[in-house]
Amino acid sequence: MITVVRYSLRRLRGQTLGWGIALALLALMIVSVYDAIAAQQEQVARLVASYPPELMAFFGASQDALAMFTPEGFISFEFFSLMPVVVGIFAVLMGSGLLVGDEEKGTLDLIMAHPVSRTALFLGRMAALALATAGILAIVWLGFLLGMRFSTLSIAWDRLLRPFVSLLAVLLLFEALALLLSMVLPSRRLAATVSGSLLVASYFVTSLARVNEDLEAVARFSPLNYLQTADAFDEFNPQWVAGLLLTAAIFSVTAWWRFQRRDIRVGGEGGWQVPSLSWRHILRRA
Repeated sequence: MITVVRYSLRRLRGQTLGWGIALALLALMIVSVYDAIAAQQEQVARLVASYPPELMAFFGASQDALAMFTPEGFISFEFFSLMPVVVGIFAVLMGSGLLVGDEEKGTLDLIMAHPVSRTALFLGRMAALALATAGILAIVWLGFLLGMRFSTLSIAWDRLLRPFVSLLAVLLLFEALALLLSMVLPSRRLAATVSGSLLVASYFVTSLARVNEDLEAVARFSPLNYLQTADAFDEFNPQWVAGLLLTAAIFSVTAWWRFQRRDIRVGGEGGWQVPSLSWRHILRRA
């Protein structure tokens, strides 16, 4: 399995560095803007206070406009409010194509011809994807630490790590969900579409629940409802992270069970595998 992990990490090297460096540059830009905005805090606070409170609540901003100018509030609003969807694109695409991508290319059967079990291949690639996702967030975390060396924005490295841990748990859940759907649905494209739609729906349900209290009952079933951003700095909830990881583990085990019993295609997309209902088939079965 170690060989599978190493090979898979080499395959994900470009995506890891590309996403990580791009988001780290965004982190540097956000930190560099903080000093200019903090210098005009009163003017910007009056501008923010004029926005509809529903709009600010949708993006998870505090009712107190001045809370946005704290280092924690600023990073949460400017960065973590959209990162679940942005990095979620990587999670959905990589999860849906982790195994089915090679299957549709016609190379998975060649890989399975080597002395490697399906379990080892599945676990190795899942571990590599989890490490690649953690690597992206680690690069971004280092980008924030580097930017804070040249800014008045200051957060201790361990406190800054907490929302990244919560975000990692959410991403692992959607990666496992996309992988499970790729084992059930006919193609990677459809699996990515469905899991991506669920990600976006989870984002909007969670955001709208902050505006409309009637949606709070529905938001309890949304994974992003348990993403910790601004509140993670001081009141980190490890039970929520454990719940997200447990759900991801359930999806992963179910996907592994489906992969063990799956007929590997030679190439191309599959079908729904609905049994024929023609009269000739019915008479033959009879």
